Amino acid sequence: MSTTHRDIAEPGYGSADGSGVIYQEDVVRSVWARRLLAAFRLVLGFTFLWPFLDKLFGLGYATPSARAWINGGTPAQGFMKNAEGPFAELFKSMAAPWADWLFMAGLLGIGVALLAGAGLKLAAIAGAVLLFMMYLAEFPLGQEGMTNPLIDSHWIEALGIAVCAATYAGDTWGLGRWWGRIVGNGILR
Repeated sequence: MSTTHRDIAEPGYGSADGSGVIYQEDVVRSVWARRLLAAFRLVLGFTFLWPFLDKLFGLGYATPSARAWINGGTPAQGFMKNAEGPFAELFKSMAAPWADWLFMAGLLGIGVALLAGAGLKLAAIAGAVLLFMMYLAEFPLGQEGMTNPLIDSHWIEALGIAVCAATYAGDTWGLGRWWGRIVGNGILR
């Protein structure tokens, strides 16, 4: 009996090794494509971890030392209080200490998951929510200086994380393979 692509790649059908866990090579046949997806995952992970570190310690890039979270800064509240566009009032009303904790936990969790290569499905969901909220807070429609009135880097990053999760990019140069044996193919994968 031959194995079809459907037999391997869809959840519930199991992998080529018979364990029921789907691995990246079951979905992405090319070694170079797997390596490029892993590199993409690492770059995306760093794009989330870096702002976490900068906002936590005030490294002087986007966040000066005086506005660091450890020095009493408010990483999400400052952003939300300066929201513009049709959703500005919504974000201004949510500017509270809990928003800082949630925002920083999101940056850290998504960044660590992407860098480690484990928990990519959960990171994709959390990343999509975080990026969508950031997109709405900066809603570009009608803003001066925008080159594209609807699509910006938030969409690209959210789709990138989803691609990494869907292709099990954590299996290459990450802990995804090991993590998959522990948690299976569910949402924690």
